[in-house]
Amino acid sequence: MKGEKKLVIVESPTKARTISGYLGDDYEVIASVGHIRDLAEPSELPAELKKGPFGKFAVDVENDFTPYYVVGDNKKKTVSELKRALKGADELWLATDEDREGEAIAWHLLEVLKPKVPVRRMVFHEITKDAIEEAKANTRDIDLSLVDAQETRRILDRLYGYDISPVLWRKVAPKLSAGRVQSAATRLVVDRERERLAFTTAEYWDLSAIFSPGADADDPTDFRAKLVRLGAQRLATGGDFGDDGALKAKSSSAGVIPLERDRAERLAELLRDGLRAAVSSVETKPHTRRPAAPFTTSTLQQEASRKLRYTSRQTMSFAQSLYENGHITYMRTDSPSLSKQAVQAARSQASELYGSQTVPDKPRVYTGKSKGAQEAHEAIRPAGDVFQRPNALKGKLTQGEHALYELIWKRTVASQMADAKGSTDTVTLAVDVQEAGADAPTRAEFTASGTVITFPGFLLAYEEGRDEKRGDTDQNVALPQLSEGQSLGVIEPEAKGHETSPPPRYTEASLTKRLEDLGVGRPSTYAAIISTIMDRGYVTKKGQALVPSWIAFSVVRLLEDHFSELVDYDFTASMENDLDRIAAGDADRGTWLGEFYFGTDAHPGLRGVVDNLGEIDARAINTIKIDDGISLRIGKYGPFLEVFDEKSEVTEGGELKPRSVNIPDGLAPDELTAAKARELAAAEPAEDRVVGLHPQTGKRIVAKNGRFGPFVTELPDEGEELPKGQKPRTASLFKSMDPATVDLDTAVALIDLPRVVGVDPESETEITAQNGRYGPYLKKGTDTRTLPSEDAIFSIDLAGAQELFAQPKYGAKRASSALKEFDADPASGKPIKLRDGRFGPYVTDGETNATIPRGENVDDVTFDRAVELLAIKRAKGPAKKKAPAKKKAPAKKATTTKSPAKSAAQKSSGTVDPARSAAAKKAAATRAANRAAAEAAQS
Repeated sequence: MKGEKKLVIVESPTKARTISGYLGDDYEVIASVGHIRDLAEPSELPAELKKGPFGKFAVDVENDFTPYYVVGDNKKKTVSELKRALKGADELWLATDEDREGEAIAWHLLEVLKPKVPVRRMVFHEITKDAIEEAKANTRDIDLSLVDAQETRRILDRLYGYDISPVLWRKVAPKLSAGRVQSAATRLVVDRERERLAFTTAEYWDLSAIFSPGADADDPTDFRAKLVRLGAQRLATGGDFGDDGALKAKSSSAGVIPLERDRAERLAELLRDGLRAAVSSVETKPHTRRPAAPFTTSTLQQEASRKLRYTSRQTMSFAQSLYENGHITYMRTDSPSLSKQAVQAARSQASELYGSQTVPDKPRVYTGKSKGAQEAHEAIRPAGDVFQRPNALKGKLTQGEHALYELIWKRTVASQMADAKGSTDTVTLAVDVQEAGADAPTRAEFTASGTVITFPGFLLAYEEGRDEKRGDTDQNVALPQLSEGQSLGVIEPEAKGHETSPPPRYTEASLTKRLEDLGVGRPSTYAAIISTIMDRGYVTKKGQALVPSWIAFSVVRLLEDHFSELVDYDFTASMENDLDRIAAGDADRGTWLGEFYFGTDAHPGLRGVVDNLGEIDARAINTIKIDDGISLRIGKYGPFLEVFDEKSEVTEGGELKPRSVNIPDGLAPDELTAAKARELAAAEPAEDRVVGLHPQTGKRIVAKNGRFGPFVTELPDEGEELPKGQKPRTASLFKSMDPATVDLDTAVALIDLPRVVGVDPESETEITAQNGRYGPYLKKGTDTRTLPSEDAIFSIDLAGAQELFAQPKYGAKRASSALKEFDADPASGKPIKLRDGRFGPYVTDGETNATIPRGENVDDVTFDRAVELLAIKRAKGPAKKKAPAKKKAPAKKATTTKSPAKSAAQKSSGTVDPARSAAAKKAAATRAANRAAAEAAQS
């Protein structure tokens, strides 16, 4: 009804601004900035609940897995603003995203705000005027099945993490964490590194030569061809060898032989003797290539990684911004299909830009395997019924956003274009060579192939990238016109050796594809999965490759040995399918969680596994044998080699005491071969190296290799006892220094730090240069400045120090010290600034600081990304400090008849959600009976 005020709630400020432009004055649009409440941390529960059924997980596993939700401290202001806005509204419209997470946000808003006005759920997959108008006319109720699926996933991850992570703390290292899907992803990366560790290199040779038709030929173009067959035997290529370095059984039985170095070089010499080749066959095969389907979340992340070198997190951040600003459709989808208006838009632009001949008579239809109602119903494409061309958006988008939009636009347009057509010509050449000791000449066959595109079709717009594959030997040679029997000269024969390569490490693109192939995770989770395993230190990037840390080996080994089912790929994928069934309303959340946690006949359940772990040998979990007498150990301070050899000490009992050898930083696991381990063990000095005597104190200075790296220290005189609490003066070596070569002057200078640079003439305060926990810095009284390098500690003079102190200090409230400035944060109302700090770049609103995650480019951080990072940091809350021990107060007599659970449930800071319907209560009772029977059977 006209004149009624409608309150519309979305997740992000950008989305709110964009939607406001399509709604009338009767609509007020406000952002919740993500979730307004979440599962409580057990430590944050009310005192009366901490010892009850909610105490361990903030989930009552005995009562239909009822969750205990709280509104975070950082969200209370947002909730107050939403409630205040709701008071003046006649209707509440919930316009959060249309996936499970968006549906859950809408439901939580409903539960917290408790509106007394009509409520509508509005969904759309693109933010355009037409889409918003259609969404306004077709509102619906909240889909509780989608909410159930999201809640089940959240509870499942809480149960998994809180039950398994403590095992990792005790047996591997403190502060580790286990995640249901992240553990499976980590295992994939570790498994690939294990394959590389077990890989045995095989050597094989090939022979190629340039063949010339001659200057008198109709087409005199020279070309190179490769030897593929000798007599009746095919020559082996890299793909014919197994990971053990031997020929695969299938290749061996087919008569494939490796070409050895001596024979390859002899054949090359024979070919230099003026032999001629004859064309034995010329084959032409036509080929057709179809365009790739429009982007899904997975394929977008893969292609952005290959072509733009974006991380999955960057891709999704840029895509989120493009969607919220109305440039693309919703970016979390596993459907490659296009709407009729999108198909028409793509065909029209293809015809206009590349010609009508590049558009097929009938539109192309793409289908994919649907994972359920979780995802949008259309592929990721430019928004609207007329696509904006990339050039029209230059200057309106950041560089990162523009590159991603252009990728999406090209892929969408190309998907409706005609097939590319061409032909591949393959020529086979024969040369008869008389090898030494042979009764008759050997027929040597060479081949070369050349592909010609006769009709480019969709290739005019876009060509899909591909991941690295083992043994890629594709060669496209420009071939002349040849005929059978034609004689060719042989020029520059070349024998070349090759080594087989181990399986390539996963990249973000190939890991995403592998997760999708296995059914582990869903489109909305791939970026988070990869970001999480990197943030936890299980995986690092080396170029584009994902390299597991040694601690990841220990974690995966523990999970495989004691939680094998939980890291099984098929089992993890089946859980995803079950969540899809819950989202579709075909399965009950409580029943499924009960089976997962308490077990069934098919599997023991998480609780049964954790309760019956037995003894876990932490030493065995954290030890990997490298060679005889050398093992890799994961210790308190990281990985090191444990070596038993002639340099090892002998204990009083006559046993060898292993010595520890440091592993160089950056050495990947597959590079720690037995030979490398022996090299490191041999290079480690048996004794500390005496550098010399300190010229002032006369004490010996020695260079050592410690657990934290190389250092120099001043040894007490023989028989000297230092005062209690005093330690010998010690200093870490700079990264550019080596303990084996550091000289006395340098060692003395390091030990004598801090170095006095001079006295500031204004304040008459001494300025010193020194090395600290976070790197080199200057100090003047209580004021400090970071030095550009360790070497500057010794090279900077007083003038240089004064210049540094004249510059704004990091963290000073000056606009000039910010790398970027943004508008006010919607939560705090204060301007956001991007700064470069001691721990790296971060965003701040003056109250909350949020570090820019590793892998994200500072130049690509947008206002929306800054708001998101601050919101995530606020959600985590301030770092918890250990409170001083308090004396227990005497127990007070209860003054109410309410049970602790009920009274806590009624508090405004948290709510225990009731069963959603009578049917749910009945199902809960049935599950409780089944669970009791299952427990009885287990006991």
